[in-house]
Amino acid sequence: MTHYAKGLKALAAVTLGTAMIVSAAACGTTDADSSSDASSSTIKSYDVSAINKDDAIAAILPASVTKDDTLTVGSDISYAPAEFLDADGKTVIGYDVDISKAVAAVLGLKEKTVPSSFDSIIPSVGSKYDIGMSAFTVTKERLKSVDFVSYFNAGSTYVVQKGNPKKIDSSDLCGDKFAVGTGTIQESAVGALSKQCTAAGKKPMQIQSFKAQSDATTAVATGKADVFYADSPVAGYAVKLTNGTLQTIGNDVDVAPEGIIIKKGDAATAQAVQKALQKLMDDGTYKKILGHWGVSSGAIEKAEINPAV
Repeated sequence: MTHYAKGLKALAAVTLGTAMIVSAAACGTTDADSSSDASSSTIKSYDVSAINKDDAIAAILPASVTKDDTLTVGSDISYAPAEFLDADGKTVIGYDVDISKAVAAVLGLKEKTVPSSFDSIIPSVGSKYDIGMSAFTVTKERLKSVDFVSYFNAGSTYVVQKGNPKKIDSSDLCGDKFAVGTGTIQESAVGALSKQCTAAGKKPMQIQSFKAQSDATTAVATGKADVFYADSPVAGYAVKLTNGTLQTIGNDVDVAPEGIIIKKGDAATAQAVQKALQKLMDDGTYKKILGHWGVSSGAIEKAEINPAV
């Protein structure tokens, strides 16, 4: 995960806490298809039922994957909007889940996401799980243990009220009221920047730290804070859920690729997953899924096996 790789486990998911904002927001969506429920405090899964099997790609898979007709995916389901539990407390949803279901459909398999602790996924890929998909950042250290197929870029993003009424400038944030997640790298980054502002003779940031990202989101939406800073997919999801109340500003910061994890040396599975992903990218399904969840800013054009990092 981006947040685990950078010490962001403390960043809570944007979930039901945004419902109070959504209910007061205008109707309609921006970065999504019309099948999502704009009045809901969570987004429902993207429908992948129309995706057909690609026999040529499916034929690449080894018997170790196809023997049970199921693509088993290890995932830490604590990171909305990538993977998390729906309101029923049972169903795993998120853009990672929808992408893995779409890949499975191309491969002619059923998909099964298995809730797992994050640190158990890499050691278990190839035995307990066919693949791992849990917003894993591709790193040189991880590439020593597993192979990756890239599918997303994630970084950090600034979010303000829609229309940016307080004229927040991402290139000069000194003196602004910041909302951040407690214990996140964004909290540390804003703290460091605040010291730089003071050293330069400018006003320091006014930093409000929240244990739940939903509270940071609410602080900005209600005007108690000027801007929040969070992982780019988390920020995009907050914008989507608040339905016209918030917007991102500036460019994503510290962007890094994320990838699907495959057992080291399992070239056949890596190739099949890469080709299935690329097919979904080329036919537009991939971008529709990301748009559905409000995370289009992380879209990439090419799925790569073990991308350079």
